[in-house]
Amino acid sequence: MTRSPALNQNIIYPDSDGQPMSDNTKQFNWIVSIKLGCEALFKDDPQVFVAGDLLWYPVEGDNTIRAAPDTMVVFGRPKGDRGSYQQWKEDNIAPQVAFEVLSPGNTLVGMAKKFRFYERYGIEEYYLYDPDKGDFSGWLRSGAFLEVIETPIGWVSPRLKVRFELVDGELELYRPDGEKFSTYLELIEQNQQAQQQLEQSQQQLEQSQQQLEQERQRSGKLAAKLKELGINSEEL
Repeated sequence: MTRSPALNQNIIYPDSDGQPMSDNTKQFNWIVSIKLGCEALFKDDPQVFVAGDLLWYPVEGDNTIRAAPDTMVVFGRPKGDRGSYQQWKEDNIAPQVAFEVLSPGNTLVGMAKKFRFYERYGIEEYYLYDPDKGDFSGWLRSGAFLEVIETPIGWVSPRLKVRFELVDGELELYRPDGEKFSTYLELIEQNQQAQQQLEQSQQQLEQSQQQLEQERQRSGKLAAKLKELGINSEEL
C-alpha cells in the first residue's frame, strides 16, 4: 500500500529554492527596507513574525507547493529564526501580508503564478512595487479572492496600519505615528545627527557650568575683598 504524501514523514522541505534573493541592488535595497521597516514596526509585539525571502510551505506532505515572498508578515506567530515557514507547524496560520518588489528578471507568468498562490493559500493583503517603472499596486482579500485596491496611493493597510504614498515614482511607507520608513543609511544619518545634537547639548551644558563656576569665583573674591575692608557683603 502506497503512503500518501501527507503521511510521508521522510519528506524534506528545503530551506532554499536555489533562486537569488534579488536581481540587482535596487531590488535588494527595497526588499531590505520594507522588511526591516515592518520588523521595526512590530519590534515590541512578540506575536508578529516578519521574514524576507523565506520559503513558505502551506501544505504538509508536498514540498513542491511553496513560495518565498520578498517580505511576509505573520500575525499570531512568535518571533524567532526559521529555515522555512512550514504552516502546519505554525498553528496552520498563513502569512497575512506579502510584499513583492519587481526586477527586470521577473516575468508575467511567474508573477501570475505567485499571485494565484497567494490568493489560494490565504494572503489577506498583497502589495507589488516596481521601482524601475514607479508602479505600485495592491490587492485585498474578499472571501476566496484577492480584489484589486482601486486607489493604492494613500491606502492604509488594514493589518499593518501603514500608509502608502508614491512620490516621483518612489514608494514611501508611513508608520501609524506618521514617521516614514527609513533605509539603513537614513537611520545611520539620523543617529549621527542625534549624536551631534547630544554632543552640542553637552558642550553647552559644560560651558554653562564653567560660566557658573567663574561667577562663583568672582563672587567669592568680591566677598573676600569686602571683608578685608570691613564690609559685610550680606548687608549690602
